[in-house]
Amino acid sequence: MPHKTIEKEIEAVTIRFAGDSGDGMQLTGDQFTDTSAMMGNDIATLPDFPAEIRAPQGTLPGVSSFQIQFSKHEVFTAGDAPDVLVVMNPAALRVNLNDLVKGGLLVINTDSFTEENLKKAGWKSNPLLDNSLKDYSLMQVPVSSLTKNALQQAKIKPTEVDRCKNFFALGLMFWVYGRTPDHTIKWINEKFAKKPEIAEANVMALKAGHNYGDITETLQSRYVVKKADIQPGVYRKITGNEATALGIVAAATITGKQILYGSYPITPASDILHQLSKRKNFNVKTFQAEDEIAACGAALGASFGGNIGITATSGPGVCLKSEMINLAVMAELPLVIINVQRAGPSTGMPTKTEQSDLLQAMFGRNGDSPVAIVAASTPTNCFDYIIEAIRIALKYMVPVFFMSDGYLANGSEPWKLPKISELPRIKVEHPKTSEGPFLPFVRNEQTLARPWAVPGTPGLEHRIGGIEKADKTGGVSYDPANHHRMTELRREKINRIADDIPPVQVFGEKKAKVLVLGWGGTYGSIHAAVAELQNEGKSVSACHLNYLNPFPKNLGEVLKNFPTILVPELNMGNLLFMIRAQFSAGADPSFGGEGIHAVGYNKVSGQPFKIKEIKEKIMALL
Repeated sequence: MPHKTIEKEIEAVTIRFAGDSGDGMQLTGDQFTDTSAMMGNDIATLPDFPAEIRAPQGTLPGVSSFQIQFSKHEVFTAGDAPDVLVVMNPAALRVNLNDLVKGGLLVINTDSFTEENLKKAGWKSNPLLDNSLKDYSLMQVPVSSLTKNALQQAKIKPTEVDRCKNFFALGLMFWVYGRTPDHTIKWINEKFAKKPEIAEANVMALKAGHNYGDITETLQSRYVVKKADIQPGVYRKITGNEATALGIVAAATITGKQILYGSYPITPASDILHQLSKRKNFNVKTFQAEDEIAACGAALGASFGGNIGITATSGPGVCLKSEMINLAVMAELPLVIINVQRAGPSTGMPTKTEQSDLLQAMFGRNGDSPVAIVAASTPTNCFDYIIEAIRIALKYMVPVFFMSDGYLANGSEPWKLPKISELPRIKVEHPKTSEGPFLPFVRNEQTLARPWAVPGTPGLEHRIGGIEKADKTGGVSYDPANHHRMTELRREKINRIADDIPPVQVFGEKKAKVLVLGWGGTYGSIHAAVAELQNEGKSVSACHLNYLNPFPKNLGEVLKNFPTILVPELNMGNLLFMIRAQFSAGADPSFGGEGIHAVGYNKVSGQPFKIKEIKEKIMALL
């Protein structure tokens, strides 16, 4: 007699797919994410993959994983710990098992648990036999052999058959959580349109996994996560890098200016170049340079020529670009530098997230060379803040850093497509003529920006370069008083941006015992932690900074209302350093006494904060 599966409705689920770097875990997670987004759930993801192009198969350094939380409510992170762990080999189990919640569902590809693979992963005995998995709901599935059996009629090579096992696992998880495979089937057919035999095999594996869940009695229950209650509109799933690229495209449209994106491939920023290279019809030109210096130089040259120059990199590349960025400071040309941060120093951990480059952006050049700094805080608002970085650069004729990080760049969430009419207007003006000799450093009274003269415009010939400029005329000057004045003007120009940015907002009470102050990709964990504690009646509020230089004008007034300020950062205290420097008693006498009491909470493991970590730190302070 066929069994009857019980369907249970649940609020949210966190799933992690893990396997060897060649097992297709990123693709599996991405397709599960796309399907969940199509079915109306709110989502957040955390891809985690090795930096090695190909670590030895079956070893711990080669483990790749993809975590997704999908929910009927709004979610802010990919989840602290997976409720479900799908592992394709012993190494993936060893790396990820401790993260799985007790009682969670553990799905294991038993075919891979050979003596050789267990030895590579460092297991002293087979965990499937020694009772070490007793705390979990275990689902043992011979994924490899079931895939091979399902593809007996497939017209592909035996080595290609094994590569389809990730789709078998995906189909099984689709069944467990009531996901339709239709979207993935359509994607497979489009992806492999020129290789129909590959497409057919992957679809067969996907359906086989789905059918396995349906016809076996391995699980007595399947789970339903209903649609999230979200604002009406057209949505798509988007990563931070994709949102950044689309923001650049939008900026080209609303400014009416051509953008040159000069870049040298570097993880985790490379995907922005990949995305933009597909969109040449939107007045965006991409240039893959021979090195970081050339990439930045090309972008700055485009700005000198009257177009918008943008360059992107990660921390190591910023080091190489620093002299060219300094030239942009001296020449007072608009330049946007995208820094998708990763763990350092040096090459560091290229595929792991960190936010340790804030002080590098703030001070990483010779001389007094101020730049503006803005930072995204979610994958979706990378779109908004890259446009804002471009706006500031053009209006104030300054270099602007746009700070992202690996977590934002690779993570994804639903994005409501904005209406073109709702995008900010960015007006660009170039002088056409000059009464008398052209003075390239006569400044706008409000912004202190100098005129952006396009080379070749008759009568607007002027000097440019890295040697100090004479006030107004722009001629080479070694006069001490002039250098002091020009240095002050360049600093004041950055300071005046504070008049042109929104005040910082407080999430929660305007006065509480603790304020959690964050920036960048820590937003989701901070917001979720503070919201949970507020619901428990705790006296805690939060602020998140998207403008790092200058700070919002009201930040000092906000900080005064909180006896303790907690600054969680994925570094050793970059923002904390800046906050203490600007708002200590000595720096700002209006604070009196000892100034603010700010404490850091630092993590440099290559992983984002968990909600529970921030909650525990807040509770310790309370």
